[in-house]
Amino acid sequence: MTDAAALPGQPRGAVVSGPATDRAVNVLAPNPSAMTLDGTNTWILSEPDSPLAVVVDPGPLDEGHLRAVRDTAESLGKRVALTLLTHGHPDHAEGAARFAELTRTSVRALDPALRLGDEGLSAGQVVAVGGLELRVVATPGHTGDSLSFHLPADRAVLTGDTVLGRGTTLVAHPDGRLGDYLDSLRRLRSLTVDDGVHTVLPGHGPVLDDAQGAVEFYLAHRASRLAQVETAVEDGYTTPAEVVAHVYADVDRSLWPAAELSVRAQLEYLSEHGLI
Repeated sequence: MTDAAALPGQPRGAVVSGPATDRAVNVLAPNPSAMTLDGTNTWILSEPDSPLAVVVDPGPLDEGHLRAVRDTAESLGKRVALTLLTHGHPDHAEGAARFAELTRTSVRALDPALRLGDEGLSAGQVVAVGGLELRVVATPGHTGDSLSFHLPADRAVLTGDTVLGRGTTLVAHPDGRLGDYLDSLRRLRSLTVDDGVHTVLPGHGPVLDDAQGAVEFYLAHRASRLAQVETAVEDGYTTPAEVVAHVYADVDRSLWPAAELSVRAQLEYLSEHGLI
């Protein structure tokens, strides 16, 4: 059995609903899959003595889950005052409109198409609710609209799909771009170095207690994969499907379609930088 402390980011282990930090409670959505891992983590955030809460990523359009999120907040003595989205993929955002109905809240996101209400989100913005402070961090790359939320009081960051609690994420080409993703990882690394962030609250998978280690692992993984793709092209594997079959041969074939998106992003990056 592998010691969790020896794994990238020091994952806590099993993914469960319940408190993760002083201000963050997870409600795990019932949508496990190869892509969503244990399911989507829906985060309820609140100052301990505040009656107001913020929900990040209500998750899929699953009535039972959405009601469980609302009821969990109420059981903690909280009223959901605002809903935020890390990005627009259905496993994070599909249930947002219905959740807004259940809680009578607005939905704020980077993408105007996902918003319900007059306010959106932008990089550098501070979202304050009931004494809780969240800082919006632009982390495009997985998707063009991906955001992370820095929770300074807990020295934590909510990363959506930019950093997962287990494994690595895909760059969803063509909306996602590898250059943007690498910049986003460096931005997250600066939070760990300059702002003392040590905990990752991911969109999927377990909480990570070594944020810097997780981000460094992601950067090293991306560099390694990029080198493998470059070598594969030099060896005559020219189409994305050929590169996937060669470079990702050790990966479950059910994940190859997702891997092909990342390969397309890598090929685009290599071409833009004159490397192939």
